[in-house]
Amino acid sequence: MTMTHVAPAPEQVKLPTAAWDLTSFLENARSQIQLWGGLLLMLVGAVALVWGGVLGVKKLMANPQAANQQAGWGTIALLILAGGALATGGWQLISTIGSGGQQTIEDLGGGTVVVQAISTFVS
Repeated sequence: MTMTHVAPAPEQVKLPTAAWDLTSFLENARSQIQLWGGLLLMLVGAVALVWGGVLGVKKLMANPQAANQQAGWGTIALLILAGGALATGGWQLISTIGSGGQQTIEDLGGGTVVVQAISTFVS
């Protein structure tokens, strides 16, 4: 009796299904724009952070007579604060701020705000 070796059939690899509908396209576009937008916000934040530091050092080293041509300390502080927030937060920071605004608008539109009528009596 001769034995023949039969190789097992190779397993079929399941490929992901490609969804070519409008919903999938828009969902993918949204996530890609969020990624790119978040990275752009982080880049802008890093630039603002560096520029705030440069202006701060420049102001500290400047001649007091040239003070009218320099940025104020408030501007420098806001550049550093906003730049640091954007550089570390990116899309998540902007999304959180936006969702807070959305909640406020929904509260205003849903009748959550109670307006009390003031009646004056003339005697």
